[in-house]
Amino acid sequence: MKISRTLTAGLIVMMTTLPVAAEKLSLRAISQYLNGMQTATGEFTQINDDGTISTGQIFIKRPGRVRFEYNPPDRTLVVSDGAHVGIADAKSNQRAEAYPLRRTPLSIILARNVDLSRARMVVGHTSDDKTTTVVAQDPDHPEYGNIELVFTGSPVELRQWVINDNAGSRTTVVLGELTKGGRLKDEIFTLPEGAFIRQDK
Repeated sequence: MKISRTLTAGLIVMMTTLPVAAEKLSLRAISQYLNGMQTATGEFTQINDDGTISTGQIFIKRPGRVRFEYNPPDRTLVVSDGAHVGIADAKSNQRAEAYPLRRTPLSIILARNVDLSRARMVVGHTSDDKTTTVVAQDPDHPEYGNIELVFTGSPVELRQWVINDNAGSRTTVVLGELTKGGRLKDEIFTLPEGAFIRQDK
């Protein structure tokens, strides 16, 4: 599914220096961190399922809204308005398409109230002494896929995520340093003009 190749931004180059050792972060601490992130901007590197790499800028406005602007030559735009995720490819003559946000694993971290302690939501919670990885899914719809979230501590920071979608595709997003708390206009989270809204994906 095209949405998976576009939505995953890769675990590559932008990881800053990690601490030598860190305790495993609790689900409560991670939930509090995500709930406290109202707005954020930064750069990302994406590793697609086919191994290609894209870069760009990310804008987050919780709950529900995110915008990925891909750098040339890609020029793809991905926007969530809180209900749907729209994808527009500037290199294609095809009409932009939009999919229900609730059917993507990304909805887990964009939720109004993130509660990773919810029954059956977290299916993996591990630490390698430098990072903590949480694998989360929609407990009511595990068939939608899952999202792997990688955090560092002191202070808690989201460093990357991997989306494993219901089509078997895997997309990795590596985040640069995020600037949090800035003001973001609602207008930048509008779906691409004329996007065809699909309900079956």
